[in-house]
Amino acid sequence: MHNTMIDATVLELLASRICHDLISPVGAVNNGVEFLEDMGADAGDEAIALISMSAQAAAARLQVFRLAYGAGGRDPNIKPWDIHKTFDNLITADGKIKQNWDARAVFADVELPEGFCKILTATLMLAAECMPKGGAIGVTHENGETRVIAGGPDAAPRAQVREALAVELDPADLDPRLVHPFATGILGRQYGLNITIEKAGDSMVTFLIKRA
Repeated sequence: MHNTMIDATVLELLASRICHDLISPVGAVNNGVEFLEDMGADAGDEAIALISMSAQAAAARLQVFRLAYGAGGRDPNIKPWDIHKTFDNLITADGKIKQNWDARAVFADVELPEGFCKILTATLMLAAECMPKGGAIGVTHENGETRVIAGGPDAAPRAQVREALAVELDPADLDPRLVHPFATGILGRQYGLNITIEKAGDSMVTFLIKRA
């Protein structure tokens, strides 16, 4: 494994991104609770539904963040089908993005390196960010190379994501939208994996994960 120093700016931006993504569902839970307190029994099923849906969304985001950024993501007991299910929980609430791959079939009898599921989670997040109008995400694995394919209307990588994945940007030039690919690039190096944008065009983006 490579030892990589992480600038404090990266940690701050990463924390900002996590908090930003959690504010909306957690705030909705709080609104639902306040509504129940104000209306009591008259709040009805609407408040309960709001609380339940928002709590599920917050839990799904926390689980994805834990796998992508936390130590839990490198647990060898976590398998690609666990990642598929967790990511599905994240995208189900919005409904614009679907997964069209069978994790057990794609990774049947495949020996995966340490940290692979962490990087797969982070790459699925990158793929979702390429699809502003929704679409479908597929995953293939062949000859030790994994491809995460995002396809949908106007699907395209954001500016400078390639450079961020390659850890070629100065941390001072990062912003919340670039900190995820930058951190993914650093984590990939830590586990001996390269994550690159192999192809982009015609409303499709292909990310490639392979050993460094």
